[in-house]
Amino acid sequence: MRTLLCLLWITSLATLVVGDAAAEERRAAPPLTATLLDGTRFALTEQVGKVVVVNFWATWCAPCREEMPAIDAFYRKHREAGLEVVAISLDEPRDLAAVRDVMRGYGFPAALSAHAKFRGYGRIWRVPMTFVIDRRGRLRDDVTAGLLQVDSELLERRVAPLLRP
Repeated sequence: MRTLLCLLWITSLATLVVGDAAAEERRAAPPLTATLLDGTRFALTEQVGKVVVVNFWATWCAPCREEMPAIDAFYRKHREAGLEVVAISLDEPRDLAAVRDVMRGYGFPAALSAHAKFRGYGRIWRVPMTFVIDRRGRLRDDVTAGLLQVDSELLERRVAPLLRP
């Protein structure tokens, strides 16, 4: 009985979290600016017309590192269709070398959270967290709301449809 009650509680909580994300999925995306690892500037306001995936991660986060190859493959496959990906690392500035080392193998840009402004995305208290912004600059999805790990199938199902003209 205790297991059943626990399962019902977890299911209710997941429904609540997913429901909250669905209710907010069409609001304007919160502002996001960052100085990328290569020194260039990223501003979400300059990405109108593109679908943007914002991934919060850290070098010490094993699930983050596991999903990054899928994000990179999806980015390489769809960037010509108007996809942009930006990874915001929650690592400390003193860990910049480790962040650069991890990002060396990926085609999408990254920034340290210390060099980014993203207040409207809520408290980023767990990673990975991934948000999807549509071509009109609206927050369309928090793909981690249901505590899902990002993989190729999830990206194809949730992000690819937004890339269609």
